[in-house]
Amino acid sequence: MTIIIDRALDGGGRIRPVQLEIDVWLRGTDYATTDQVDLPLGPPRGWTEQDVRQLLTAMLRALDRAKNADADPDRFVALRGFSWIVSPMDDGYTVAVEIQLGAAVAGPFDVDQTELEGLITRVVAQDRLPRGGAPSVH
Repeated sequence: MTIIIDRALDGGGRIRPVQLEIDVWLRGTDYATTDQVDLPLGPPRGWTEQDVRQLLTAMLRALDRAKNADADPDRFVALRGFSWIVSPMDDGYTVAVEIQLGAAVAGPFDVDQTELEGLITRVVAQDRLPRGGAPSVH
């Protein structure tokens, strides 16, 4: 089933969060778990760099939570030092990220593959560590 997200607004004019399932596999295990997150994302075909940043951040945090259940849920996430791929599945595309800790997959999303890959490429290229080098997930 492809995930089609409508940009629904709540009573205050904010984008209503949608629930996404992120499949997480930790290195050294032979099973995956599913983490559910609520993100204020619009329709995938209209995603901005901010939407993609939120998705990638949520995926890396899902990996962190799978390994470190007591981790700060708002811990800074550096969008570097990981591999990613956009893959066809059913009638949409999945996004997968991999770090030494394991891998996470979200989707499929109803989106143009080339456009999504371009958004991810730009977001990852823009990311910089803040001054002071705060601890991060990556």
